[in-house]
This record gives sequence, structure tokens and C-alpha cells, in this order.
Amino acid sequence: MKESKQTSLVNIDEELEKAVSLANKIYFNGGVFIHPTDTIYGFAANPFNRDALNEITKLKQRDEGKKFILLIQSVETLLKYVKPIHDIHIDFLMAVWPNPISVVLPAADEVSDILETNEIAFRIPAHSFCNHLLERIETPVVSTSVNRSGEPHLNDPDAILQEFRNEIDALFFTRKKQMPISSTVINLTRMIPVLVRKGRIPFEYIMQEFQRVFVQYEQRVSR
Repeated sequence: MKESKQTSLVNIDEELEKAVSLANKIYFNGGVFIHPTDTIYGFAANPFNRDALNEITKLKQRDEGKKFILLIQSVETLLKYVKPIHDIHIDFLMAVWPNPISVVLPAADEVSDILETNEIAFRIPAHSFCNHLLERIETPVVSTSVNRSGEPHLNDPDAILQEFRNEIDALFFTRKKQMPISSTVINLTRMIPVLVRKGRIPFEYIMQEFQRVFVQYEQRVSR
């Protein structure tokens, strides 16, 4: 029989510090919680805790091995978890983040071994709760849409609670209206960005920013 959890509910607009503290505790205890992001609500957990990742996979009822997005605090944090990347890419990421743009990069060897993948998608979210939480935790946080496999993602806290009550450790929620559009995902494992998934930020904007950064870099190194 499946173990029932006592799901805590915290309004992040009214009790931000309580929400961050509780999310921090759940994270390091290997639990799973749901919270709003700069795109849609997401399941969250410690990506380096295999039991926590397995729990999310079971909740979503999806195939094992599917990749997660990792939310991070800064580009400096990113560089700890990926293989060395070109200076142009660093400049580009600093130009477009924070934003609902998730970027696939080659994982550092030690991270690749733990997460059992050679490539990982990262994002610095443009969201106050996420940023406060990431600043407190100081390590990446898993993020993946709140839904059962094959079902639409849930972005209303009442609907989320109805579906996942007693299956998660906490639901951190807001009553503010959100734009329920997923992040744009690009692959940056080679020099030029490649679109993986359309999302909230138009790929045309992303490429314009990349071209601008590329030109500035070329001008800088040619002096």
C-alpha cells in the first residue's frame, strides 16, 4: 500500500521565508515538493538524491531515464556542473538569463555519472521564490512539469492539490495569475544554438542575442 504523506500548504506571497525554509528542509531530506516557477508549476527535489528522482518519476508515471531541467542560481553555479564551455556561450548565457530559457549543455564527468546522462538542461529562473530558494540551497534543483504521463500539465494550485494531495511533502503556491507556457529549450552543445522545444521566449530573440554576443566577442578578441 502506498504511503500517504501529510502535504504542507504555504502561500509564497504571504509567507515567503516559511516557504523557503520548509522547501530547503524537504530538499535536503530527500523529499518532493511542488512550486511555481517563471513558466509553469514544477515538481522539485534534490537532483543528486536518487530516491527523490525516482519518487518524481513514480508521481508522473513516466518512463525512467527521461531528462529533467535543473534550476540554478547563477552562471558561476552552472560552471561547476558542466564541461568547460566557450567564452561566447558564457557571455550569451549571462545576456539571456534569468529568463524562461532552458539550455542543454554537456555534463561534467562526475555529474554525468551521478545523473546517468551526458547532457543536462539548466535554467536560471526569473522568479522571486525560485531565486530565494536557490540562494538558500546553493545547489541545483530539479524542475519538471506537474502532471501524470500523457496528461496536460497542471498550473492551478487547487487542481494540483486535488491530484497530488498526500503524495508530495509540500505545495508552495501563489494566487497571482501566471502565464502557463513552458520554457524554450535550446541545445548549446555546439557553437550555434539549436532549438529543441518552442516555449515562452521566441527562438528568433534568442538567436538575435547570440549573434549580438558573437559579434561583440569577435570585436573584443580582434583588438
